[in-house]
Amino acid sequence: QVQLVESGGGSVQAGNSLRLSCAISGNIVSVNAFGWYRQAPGKQRELVAAITRGGSPTYADSEKGRFTISRDNAKSTLYLQMDSLKPEDTAVYYCNAGLLIGVPLESDFWGQGTQVTVSS
Repeated sequence: QVQLVESGGGSVQAGNSLRLSCAISGNIVSVNAFGWYRQAPGKQRELVAAITRGGSPTYADSEKGRFTISRDNAKSTLYLQMDSLKPEDTAVYYCNAGLLIGVPLESDFWGQGTQVTVSS
């Protein structure tokens, strides 16, 4: 089984930056992609960014140009660099590991989430 633990969330003012981290452990031989999803109150969970084992990233249109996803295999860590944050980015951010990039499946693994709050 795969274990994912997010960290780095917090409260910031609009325009500032945050860097989220996801510590990865366990058996990841069947994992083809890693990603970040978020869920705001009253809304569905949505894709923020994802990355394949080969390092090819995918971003949601609203976040492209502001957020950057990366993975450090040596440190077994997934990152999400978030710049120019907006109040609309306020949500719980979840780390994901699964079979399909950008497509959550019931067989996927998830972290417990980290809260990001952006004030205007």
